[in-house]
Amino acid sequence: MSAALQFDEDASRRVERIYTTPDVIEQRQTILRALALRSGERAIDIGSGPGLLACEMATAVGRSGRICGVDVSENMLALARARRPPAGSGPIEYQEAGAHTLPYADASFDVAVCTQVYEYVDDVPAALLELERVLRPGGRALVLDTDWDSIVWASSNNERMDRVLAAWEEHLVDPHLPRTLTRLLRDAGLEVTDRQIVPLFNAGYDPNTYSAGMLELIATFVADRNGVSEAEATAWAQDLTELGPNYFLSLNRYLFLAHKPTS
Repeated sequence: MSAALQFDEDASRRVERIYTTPDVIEQRQTILRALALRSGERAIDIGSGPGLLACEMATAVGRSGRICGVDVSENMLALARARRPPAGSGPIEYQEAGAHTLPYADASFDVAVCTQVYEYVDDVPAALLELERVLRPGGRALVLDTDWDSIVWASSNNERMDRVLAAWEEHLVDPHLPRTLTRLLRDAGLEVTDRQIVPLFNAGYDPNTYSAGMLELIATFVADRNGVSEAEATAWAQDLTELGPNYFLSLNRYLFLAHKPTS
């Protein structure tokens, strides 16, 4: 069972702060290196969130390029639209839309990017066909998602940690999507040309990290799910912050680069 996260204004701003931590900044740099964007290219960011990646892509394509971001959250779109792109960037347009119904014509883009989105989507094959539709022949697509079986998170109460993580998986449609993405991309008519592990590694408690930023978000979601009481969820988060130098998280995301054949 999955239950969607609710991105109200406070939750959206919390996610925005998490996306500005050094480890998530490095993730975006990995994405940009893999894409190797060129001046003048047109790109779509599917699930653009607060617009951080879209702004960096706009810098890469320059004034002659174009970036389009789509997201289902009005609050995320508001944050993205309020973000001022750096000088010399290409124009950025944002629209409210889901991965199944991209509001653009066939072959509109040279590049399509979708990070941490398809694991929330209830019909990934249909969404990938939509991505393929808006991509021009010869264009490239980058998809990044997490396999939550890859997580190693130290805790003083392993039984409680197991229940919290099982409850957290309920916010996803497929917490193990990367295992099938090669096949799904090929089924959508795309040729997979590269795959990479993108690790998140936080050793020693630091509030300016991805996982520390996620504690409140996770604790709020898992309360009263999978036998985790609200008090337990709070105690779980507090326990982790108190580990100090013994804090330890490792989590793998998986990057897939694919191309649309020219014929």
